Amino acid sequence: MPEIRKEILLRFTVVYLAIILFGIFVLFKVLYLQLFEGNYWKSKALELSQKNVIIPPTRGDILSIDGKVLATSVPYYEIRMDFRAEGLKKDTFYKYVDSLSIYLAQIFKDKSQKEYRSELVSAYKRGERYYLIKRKVDYQIYKKLKQLPLFRLGQNKGGFIAQQIFTRLKPYGNLAARTIGYVTKDRVVVGVEGAFDSYLRGKEGIQFMQRLSGNVWMPINNGNAIEPKDGFDVITTIDVNIQDVAHHALLTHLQKHAAAYGCVAVMETHTGEIRAIANLQYDSVSNKYIEKFNFVIGESVEPGSTFKLVSMLAALEEGCIKITDTINTGNGIVSYYGVKMKDSHEGGYGKITVSDIFAYSSNVGTSKIIKSCFDKNPKAFIERIYSLGLQDKLGLDVKGEGIPIIKDPSDTSWSGLTLPWMSIGYEVKLTPMQILTLYNAVANNGVMVKPRLIKELRYHGETYKKFDTEIINPNICSKETLHALKKMLEAVVEKGTAKNLNNTPYKIAGKTGTAQIARGKYGYRDENAQKTYRASFVGYFPADAPKFSIIVVVNSPSRSVYYGNVVAGPIFKEIADKIYATHVEIQKNFHQIAQTDTFLPDGKTGYAMDYVNICKLLKWSYSYNLSSEWVVPSCDSKKIAFKPYGINNHKKIMPNVVGMGLRDAMHVLGNLGLEVRVVGRGKVRKQSIPSGTSVDKGDMVYLELS
Repeated sequence: MPEIRKEILLRFTVVYLAIILFGIFVLFKVLYLQLFEGNYWKSKALELSQKNVIIPPTRGDILSIDGKVLATSVPYYEIRMDFRAEGLKKDTFYKYVDSLSIYLAQIFKDKSQKEYRSELVSAYKRGERYYLIKRKVDYQIYKKLKQLPLFRLGQNKGGFIAQQIFTRLKPYGNLAARTIGYVTKDRVVVGVEGAFDSYLRGKEGIQFMQRLSGNVWMPINNGNAIEPKDGFDVITTIDVNIQDVAHHALLTHLQKHAAAYGCVAVMETHTGEIRAIANLQYDSVSNKYIEKFNFVIGESVEPGSTFKLVSMLAALEEGCIKITDTINTGNGIVSYYGVKMKDSHEGGYGKITVSDIFAYSSNVGTSKIIKSCFDKNPKAFIERIYSLGLQDKLGLDVKGEGIPIIKDPSDTSWSGLTLPWMSIGYEVKLTPMQILTLYNAVANNGVMVKPRLIKELRYHGETYKKFDTEIINPNICSKETLHALKKMLEAVVEKGTAKNLNNTPYKIAGKTGTAQIARGKYGYRDENAQKTYRASFVGYFPADAPKFSIIVVVNSPSRSVYYGNVVAGPIFKEIADKIYATHVEIQKNFHQIAQTDTFLPDGKTGYAMDYVNICKLLKWSYSYNLSSEWVVPSCDSKKIAFKPYGINNHKKIMPNVVGMGLRDAMHVLGNLGLEVRVVGRGKVRKQSIPSGTSVDKGDMVYLELS
């Protein structure tokens, strides 16, 4: 017995000592951690329970010159479910899954109630953390989803996750799409979006967040938070109305002639501001004309006969010719080193004046003038071109400008054929924008201004930076030469190759171009041995007091009609007619014209003072009750009576904007903080949220225009 007792005591002693030693070790470890590693493990704990969260800024808008939104960031939501949420119990899930499935099927209409239930149950059994319900959900739908069974319990108890994502939206669709551009997630930049990305994207903010029970993160003010800075708004020089007519005029004629692609640019003469820029190319996949490449800015090609203005300018400045001189163009054929150059007019023009050579676009006459003037010193011709700056890029606001090519006599490719062929627009490459800039300089009394796409930058409505007109060349030629060039450009329309355009109430000055297109190894024919052409027309109007310059280029018209006057000319005229009709300041005696109408025009519901200013400008009689900010015009043969139109200014009540123009409707709804989407053109015919309905800031309203 004593031995057994001793053995038991020994075992207890060993165990007791082991416990004491373990306790001492634990105490030592605790003290060691507290004294030597405490800060390290505290920081580790904070990393798991605290973090800095990046707060993205709102990207700035791109606007037209009159404030219409060309590109904006619209909030969408990605809806997911966390089936491992701590508060999402099994009985809760199965209690609400049936009704949730019914509502999801009704809202999205892409699956049946049974399909939704089956997928949700399967995902719940798998324990998925971020199960995708729907991508790109707008704010109105998001508000509905938040009230659905299960979802209304929140993220912890119902597993509802809504991640806000901003999507770039172009309200006017394909209008100037390539010029407005885009920025991808990988920062691939195009157009205005790319050129001004550093301004548009703003600066990210930082918010310190603390993790609470239930895996809920809450913001904490530790004094180090950085508020995000929204991006600047970029105000372009684009006029949506002019852009719209340019786009659709180009589209109509591209379809008519089954052309490969075409482009248009409209420039305000004195400022160089681009009012419209359209680039349409046939897409065989969609079987439509779409904006895929900015040909106006990016394509450097042989311009053909529109380059003859440069040749005439050089010869006139050199003193070789006067526009009244006569040149023998013979039978319309001339040979240079065994290679024939022909005029399009069968049989030639014989002896005609220099002015008529330009008006009728005689290749033979133009080449003879330049060869006789510069054959002994071709470098002088090139220097005249260089004096116009045509050898350099324009340095535009957006990237991707085509590289001009002006040959020099020292080039290895220079030959005896170069000078005569260069004189008629071959063996030289320029972009349509460069050609337009030169013609605009003639319209602008010799002052060459840089084309400009950006008017200013704004931050929260306040002007941050303005972009003023930049003069490239204050005087491209002498006054005598300038006067002669203007006369020749007007003669083109009065009696020359563009006389089909000479039926307008305003004068047009310009030049046609019909250039054969080089096809690499096939020369100036395609792989089927067929000639292909580039039709163009560039000019300005009104010719006696220029306000706008326009260039039109149509590539590869394929229905046996390819001359510049009948392919590109009508596009120019359609755009010019629209501008002339809507810009009364360029019309002669518009006050008298306005007062001769038997009936005054009908109008939309609109801002009262806008109507008053129009009536004062046109000297129309009107009556107006100053108590009303918005009015409905009622017209008869003698005057316009403006009837009050009530707009509810209550911040949470939807107003009635039916009958308004888009600009006024956007103003009213924007003041309420509503998000607006537009379908169609004209005045508002329907609104998705009825007037008198309760609304909150950020609600989405759809307007149907007609």
